[in-house]
Amino acid sequence: MFSIHLHQVIIHAYHGLYAEEKVLGNDFLVDVSVDYRPSKYPITKIEDTIDYVALHDLVQKRMSIATPLLETVASEIALAILAQFSLAETVTIAIKKLHPPIPAFQGSTGVSLIIHRKDIQ
Repeated sequence: MFSIHLHQVIIHAYHGLYAEEKVLGNDFLVDVSVDYRPSKYPITKIEDTIDYVALHDLVQKRMSIATPLLETVASEIALAILAQFSLAETVTIAIKKLHPPIPAFQGSTGVSLIIHRKDIQ
């Protein structure tokens, strides 16, 4: 089994429940892994794998749609990956809000999801 990864992709977006988040936005750190079984070895063509450029484009596009809950964003990205990439078997995604609007809070907040194709069919 192969895995394709996007590590620590930083995206400025407008996800959140609070008015200031919808105006100012926040920086998010996104990690995505997609597990798949290629139809043959060795892999010699992009058509036989998952194109990480297309994967990145999908993530960027969905992250640009302001949404109150990160749980919604993560699950919609994961489902879109499974829909777009027929080889994909498992998607693991983590989204961190780097500067959450919590008084006196040091750190980040976030969500993560692991979803298997077999679980949604």
